Amino acid sequence: MYRIGIGHDTHRLEPGNGLWIGGLQIPHSQSAVGHSDADVLLHAITDAILGAAALGDIGELFPNTDPKNKDRSSSEMLAIAFDKVRSAGWNIVNMDCIVFAEKPKILPHREQIRLRVADLLAVDSSQVWLKAKTGEGVGPIGEERAIAAECVVLLETTKALNKH
Repeated sequence: MYRIGIGHDTHRLEPGNGLWIGGLQIPHSQSAVGHSDADVLLHAITDAILGAAALGDIGELFPNTDPKNKDRSSSEMLAIAFDKVRSAGWNIVNMDCIVFAEKPKILPHREQIRLRVADLLAVDSSQVWLKAKTGEGVGPIGEERAIAAECVVLLETTKALNKH
């Protein structure tokens, strides 16, 4: 059996000292605003895998009303979510992700990000793809006021599922 999940996340940008993208801190003159470390890509991946497994979403698992989640590492959040997904009998087949940002350019960091995400999920980097799109100077992305990410993931299981 296979399941597809989609994840999306957006964060405002403000002057700062870099962005967390895919578990790596990327040098930049801005930072993403968020309750955790605001890693927009890992948040989208977390929502995609949780959604595909029908196990909720990142806001349910790590509510911003819980002080434990203040400045929490998104890498840690992904690891916890993926443990739930694996415990439910699911494995990642592949994922396809997009980061929407005018700057910084993602291409110079793409391979490192893919390797980091693959490492976090204990999969081969060939199972993780990453693209980047600018806002072409239009809207919050193009005006460098926001960063966003989307991820589509395919999960598979060999476990017999209960039919409700």
